[in-house]
Amino acid sequence: MVENRTGGGMLVGTTAAAKALPDGYTLLVGLTGNMSVNPNLFAKLPYDPVADFVPVAMLANYPFLVVVNNEPPAKSIAELVALLKSRPGTIDYASAGNGTGQQLVAELFKMMTGTEMGHVPYRGAQPAYQDVISGRVPVFFDNMSTAMSLAKSDKVRALAITSQKRSPLMPELPTVDEAGVSGYEYGTWFGLWAPKGTPQPIVETLYAEVQNALADPTLQNRISDGAGEPSHMARKDMGPFVKAEIAKWADVVKRAGIKVE
Repeated sequence: MVENRTGGGMLVGTTAAAKALPDGYTLLVGLTGNMSVNPNLFAKLPYDPVADFVPVAMLANYPFLVVVNNEPPAKSIAELVALLKSRPGTIDYASAGNGTGQQLVAELFKMMTGTEMGHVPYRGAQPAYQDVISGRVPVFFDNMSTAMSLAKSDKVRALAITSQKRSPLMPELPTVDEAGVSGYEYGTWFGLWAPKGTPQPIVETLYAEVQNALADPTLQNRISDGAGEPSHMARKDMGPFVKAEIAKWADVVKRAGIKVE
């Protein structure tokens, strides 16, 4: 059964999972936001993503696309970087709100390219796209699942994908890394965690069952249809991975001065 406990930037559901009985019957779907970004956005987080949970299994990763309005002359990442450097601070990018993945991925791009863009937050991706399509805010970094359909219908121009490798859904698109921003990577990852104290045999059983599920072509196709990729990360690597992600976003949040209300 899936219980959606929304609110508070994912604090409500994540905190409830952290306080649940460690019997293997309550698991948390953890993702980039609540497991690696929130520790850097909130001064007093009611849970610790490392100390309060036991890694079970990583599930999937969903890349973003860098898209622009059809009017600007930038038709590649190199041209976008050149345009931004020629007009520092005069071009804006959209996001779905302060502290969202759309802001973080854009701020990471700014840091790694030495460029400047203004940030225009919206209440979700849909209103942001309205202004991107119209040209009012010409740059947007967004989930591939949404951005791809708009790019294929020529409502926006896709420049690159933020994953480590190209996607078979849009194989013509280069990665941001191969387009010239060496080491650049972003994706919204999802995994399963259990409350601290969950017995090891239970965790190992759950991990094995998740691996069986991820090997099912039906599930693989469902993930791929959503523009994602099933994860092959070993359970032992999840802890170090989350710690590295927390450190990565700590630098971005601090240097960009990102705050949530």
